Amino acid sequence: MVALIAGPTASGKTALALSLARTGNYVIVNADSAQVYRDLPILSAQPTAEEQRIAPHHLFGYLGGITPCSAARWAADAKQVITQAHAAGATPILVGGSGLYIRTLLDGIAPIPEVDPELRASIRAMPVEQAYATLQRDDAPVAATLAPTDISRITRALEVVQSTGRSIFEWRATKTGGIRKHITLRPLLLLPPRQWLYDRCDARFELMLERGAVREVEALLSRNLPQDAPVMRAIGVPEISAFLKGSIQRDEAVARGQISTRQYAKRQFTWFRNQAPGDWARVETAINDSNIDDFVIKFQ
Repeated sequence: MVALIAGPTASGKTALALSLARTGNYVIVNADSAQVYRDLPILSAQPTAEEQRIAPHHLFGYLGGITPCSAARWAADAKQVITQAHAAGATPILVGGSGLYIRTLLDGIAPIPEVDPELRASIRAMPVEQAYATLQRDDAPVAATLAPTDISRITRALEVVQSTGRSIFEWRATKTGGIRKHITLRPLLLLPPRQWLYDRCDARFELMLERGAVREVEALLSRNLPQDAPVMRAIGVPEISAFLKGSIQRDEAVARGQISTRQYAKRQFTWFRNQAPGDWARVETAINDSNIDDFVIKFQ
């Protein structure tokens, strides 16, 4: 069996996973794209050292902040951890809010060949208007589904069609490497009331600052990392950086960080509500100390 606790940030996934882990032989596996980085344990809301002593934790803080982590990379790492857990007689609990990561692990990924680095560089050097116009010429059906300013998806689709001669739609029609057919999945999707979720996002961001998030960002800035490094784009880093550089006051940094967190939670909420399989169990009430045991029972 593989347990899965998914949902937007601040929805109570960690608390539920820890409660479940206390009841048996479980290991907890991170499925959140921000929590793979060791540089921001507080700002990415990773389980604390004390919480991680409750059960073995994997794929939390295992990459440096300048290392890109694709869904394919994470899925390969997660498969290895799951295999090892099953061999040891333990049940993995996947915990996270990165829907693309989870879907890639379960359903696999399109076997798109590696793109020539020179071609990739030339495409990514294009202004977004030129890249979109070129995609309209080379792969009109894909271009029609993308916003003209969505540079990351535009360049990816363009480099695939120019490198392989096939549309990214064609490649995605066949996926390989998924584990869904080889496991018994016990999923639970947390979709609590929106206002409760947003209030939790606001309170947690304040708590992160109290617990040392500012020091984490100070340490990042002292390393002079590239601005496009994954960790530099994490929620809260731009806002706290602006405060540390003196361009905004602390209150404004908090307000901006809270807005960014709420917007992220909204995107995750929408993704899981619309993209998750219809047969996944869904919890639409707030999880708290008084009812958390009721949800633990769903996995047993």
